[in-house]
Amino acid sequence: MVCYDNMSIEFFYNRSMKNISKTWQPKDIVVVSLGFSVCFFVIFANILVMMAIFMNRRFHYPIYYLLGNLAAADLFAGVSYMYLMFHTGPWTIRLTVYQWFIRQGLIDTSLTASVINLMAIALERHQTIFTMQLHSKMTNHRVVLLIIGIWLIAIVMGLVPTMGWNCVCNMDVCSTMAPLYSRSYLVFWAVLNLLIFMVMVAVYTRIFIYVRRKNHRMSQHTSQVKHKETVVNLMKTVVLILGCFVVCWTPGLVLLLLDGLCKSCDVLTYEKFFLVMAECNSFMNPIIYSYRDKDMRNTFKRILCYACRSSQQTGEHSGVRFNTLEQEARRARDGGGEQVNGEQENGEQENGGQVNGGKVVLKDADKMLEDSES
Repeated sequence: MVCYDNMSIEFFYNRSMKNISKTWQPKDIVVVSLGFSVCFFVIFANILVMMAIFMNRRFHYPIYYLLGNLAAADLFAGVSYMYLMFHTGPWTIRLTVYQWFIRQGLIDTSLTASVINLMAIALERHQTIFTMQLHSKMTNHRVVLLIIGIWLIAIVMGLVPTMGWNCVCNMDVCSTMAPLYSRSYLVFWAVLNLLIFMVMVAVYTRIFIYVRRKNHRMSQHTSQVKHKETVVNLMKTVVLILGCFVVCWTPGLVLLLLDGLCKSCDVLTYEKFFLVMAECNSFMNPIIYSYRDKDMRNTFKRILCYACRSSQQTGEHSGVRFNTLEQEARRARDGGGEQVNGEQENGEQENGGQVNGGKVVLKDADKMLEDSES
C-alpha cells in the first residue's frame, strides 16, 4: 500500500476533479469577504450570549448552562470558519496535508459539539417537562461533567480522519468535496448526524404532545397559568433553535451523503451555498434568544450599554451590575407591595402567607442593601 501524505494538496484536488483557483477571482473575493463578515458577527453575538448567562444569576440553571455551551460551540464554529476563510481559494494550494486536516477537523468538531449539545438539551427538556418543572434538578457538578463529555466526544470525532480514516493511502475512495476524506467516513458522519436529528425531532414531538395534553388538565390558578406559559415559552425557544439547526445543516449533510454514495453526482455546484447556510446557523441562535427571552434581551441591552452607563455614573458606588443587592431590594419592594395591595383589595385570608413572605423578602433585601452600603 502506497501512502501519499508527502504530496501537495493540489495533487489530491486534481485527483478528485476539484479545481483550486490559482488567482483571486471576483467570486472568491465575494465569498471570503462575506465569510469574514459573518464570522465577526458570529463571534461577537455568541460571546454576548455567554456573557449574559455568566453575569445574570437568573440564567444559572442547567438549561441555560447547556444553551451557553451551545453558544460556545457556535463561537468555536465562527473561529473555525474564520480559519477556513484564511485557507480557502488560492490560499488552499499552500496548505500541507496536516494543515488541511486541521482546517476540516475544526469544522467537524464544531458541528459535532453543536449536535451533541442539542441532544443534551432535548434530554434535559424531556426530563423536566414531563414533571412540568421549569428547570432541571441536575447539580452543577453533573452539568460540568456533561459539558466536558460533549467536548471530548466532539474533539475525538474531529480527529478521526487525521488518525487514519482518510484516503491518503487509498486514493480510489477519496471524496469530491473533501479530497482527503474517505467516502465511507462522509457516509458515516452524515448518517450519524441525520439520525441524531431524527431522534431529537421525535423527542420534541413527544414533549409537545405531552405538554398539550397536560395543559388541558391544569387548574386555572394564576400561579399555575404563569408557570405553564413559562414552560411552553422556553420549549418554543429550544424548538426554534433545533429547527433552525436542522434547516441550516440538513442540506449540507445530505450533500455529504451523496458525495459518499454517488461518484457521478455533481456535488460541487451547491457546495458553497450549503456551506453558507451552515455558517448562518451560528448567528441565528443569539437572534432567537433575544427575540424569545425578555430577560436575555434585557441583559443584552445592559451589556451593550455598560460603557455608556458607567461613564454617566462615574464616581457612584452602584455602577452597572447584574442582579445587585440594590436591584434585588427594588424587585422585592415592588413585588411585596403588589402582593400587599392585592390582599387588601381581595380580602382573601387563604393567601396571607404570600403577603407575609413578600414582607420578609423585602425586609431581608433591605437589610442586605444596608449592610453592603455600610
